[in-house]
Formats: sequence, structure tokens, C-alpha cells
Amino acid sequence: MERDELAGWLRLTLTPGIGNTGARRLLAAFGLPSEVFAQSAEALRQIVPEAKAQALLQPPAELEAQLDRTFEWLQGTEPHGATHRLLTLGDPAYPASLLEMADPPLLLYLIGPPPLSLGQLARSIAMVGSRNPTPQGVTNARAFGRAFGEAGIAVVSGLALGIDGAAHEGALEAAIDPLWPATVAVVGTGLDRVYPARHRALAQRIAERGLIVSEFPLGTPPLNQNFPKRNRIIAGLSRGTLVVEAALQSGSLITARLASEQGKDVFAIPGSIHSPQSRGCHALIRQGAKLVETVGDVLEELRFDDAAALQPASPLPEEPASPFAALLQAIGYDPVSLDALCARTGYAVAALQAQLLELELDGHVARLPGGLFQRIGQG
Repeated sequence: MERDELAGWLRLTLTPGIGNTGARRLLAAFGLPSEVFAQSAEALRQIVPEAKAQALLQPPAELEAQLDRTFEWLQGTEPHGATHRLLTLGDPAYPASLLEMADPPLLLYLIGPPPLSLGQLARSIAMVGSRNPTPQGVTNARAFGRAFGEAGIAVVSGLALGIDGAAHEGALEAAIDPLWPATVAVVGTGLDRVYPARHRALAQRIAERGLIVSEFPLGTPPLNQNFPKRNRIIAGLSRGTLVVEAALQSGSLITARLASEQGKDVFAIPGSIHSPQSRGCHALIRQGAKLVETVGDVLEELRFDDAAALQPASPLPEEPASPFAALLQAIGYDPVSLDALCARTGYAVAALQAQLLELELDGHVARLPGGLFQRIGQG
């Protein structure tokens, strides 16, 4: 993209009060941004209110600095070869699924290998959930992400802690085709920073085998209001949305609602009736989301062309061949206290603690806050 063209698009996005809706109206009326800024105040007032028309006549104070930063960023690459790209609303490579939204982003910043594009997401599923999941939730997210990857389906999520990160990890474990994006991370900051910082290594791996996407200008910090806004892009890029685990007030329910409003399918994995992190999923199921037990449930509903041939094995847990099978059965899949397990099994406390420790070290049981234990299904 030439510097002058970039300047026009950045000026349109940075002009106070215009927003995506106002920008689209201006572009529809006048054409490219350069034509918008060539208009008189009188012509602009025919499209936007007086205050916004006046704002369009004066370049934003931060425009030159942002232009320098963005132009330099576009010339750069990541250490592993991923390129920096920028898609405008009028770009032929702009994803058609986002154009169908009520509020498509004016600009999309991308990091990823040159062969990969957002146009390759015809086979995709959004996976979202709690930032503070249960151990079983993390296991489910990783197993489903891996199974989707094995089926050739890109996993779209938000790079957040918890379920998002586990879904990305699972998809990357199954990355089988370097010419196809294994996973897409839609973030709520500028692409010159990584949030949360502890996902820096994960973000680098996604940039190597997938795509990182943002609508926010470079330098944008992690502002609370930007994360619900980016959720519409997660939903928009995907054929459907799977909520793995979520509390009733979770931001994941925003993504599910946006997906439903866009006419997309919503799926939810049920959990324990005693877990606050399952109540959001249960609420979605009551509202009509499809209850999901296996990846096949999602593939059957979305009906990808070759889903039957690619359907992976179920990631749901199987009964382990273990000398502690009786104890695992006594634990079940709900969090349980040591006292309750003593009552169920009749074991002495010391013997029970020794068996629980061995199961924990083998990855079959997780120790939860409050002295509780939870069995973890192995995907």
C-alpha cells in the first residue's frame, strides 16, 4: 500500500466521532478516503452531522505519528518470516463474512505467513470460554481444538488466558498443512504488542502457523472496552461458535450472542451443575444452543463438505486402565472433597491421599482451591 493511500485510510479511522458506520456512509457517497477528504464542508454535511463534517476537515493531531509507525510496521517482518499486512474495507482480500456484519471493521491489521489469508476460513469454528476455567475445561478446549485441527477446521479465538489459549494450543498441535491457517487469534490491542504478556510465545507460534488479527491501530493498549468489540470479529470470521466453559457474566456469552445475531450456529459444552463456570453454557443450551459432547456434534450441524471423511475421534474421556479405577469412579466428574471421598470409598485418609497424589501426578485428577479434587477426562 502506498503511503498516501495509507494516510487516507488512517485519517478516516482516526477522525473523532466518525466510527465504522460513518466511514462506510462517506465511502459509499464519495469513494476512496482521498475523495472524502477532497469534499467541501457543505458536501460532507449531506452525509454526516455538522460536528463530524468539521472534524473531517482537520487532520487528527496523531495522524503523522501513526502514519510513520504503521508504514514502518508494514515494511517489517517477524523473526520467523511472518509478514505484516493491512486490509481495507475495499480490498478484494477482505473477508466476505465480515462484510455481512452490521459493523465491519474499516481496517484489519494482520500478522502471518504470506500464503495464509482470512479468505481461507470457509472451514472455521470460534472457540471461546472462561479466563479462569476448571482443569476439565482446559482439557476439553485443548482436545476439541486439536480435533478440529485434525479435521482441517481453523480454530478462531481471542488469545485470552484460559479457554482461548488452550483452544489455540490444541489447534497448533494438529497443524497439518502449512498452506492453511491452523488457528486465528483476534486481539483487542494493536499488533505491535501482545496481551496478555504471558502469551507472547503462543502468539509467535500462531504467527508462524496461523494469523493474528486486529482492527485497532498500532500502539492501542489493552482497554476494557475493546475486548467485547473484537468479539464480533471472532464470531464473524467463523461458521459457528463453540462455548467451552463460561460463567453467567462471561464475555464469551457476548460472542455467542453476536454469532446468533449474525445467523451463525452456537454450540455449548455442558458441565457440572455445581460449577459456576458451567452456568453460562447451560443458559445458552436453554436458549437454543446445541449441546455438544463430541466434535462430531459440531461437524454434523455445520455440514462441512468433507466432514464425514475428516471427522476425528471424539475427544471425550475414556475410562483409563488404571489400578485406581474404583477411586476414579468414586470421584466422578464433579469437584469433591477429601471427606466425601473417604465416605464414598471407605479408605483411610492416608491411603486415599497417597492414591490421589499419584492420580494427580499422572494427570487424571486436579487439585482445586478449597481442598477439592476433580477428575480430568483425557482427550
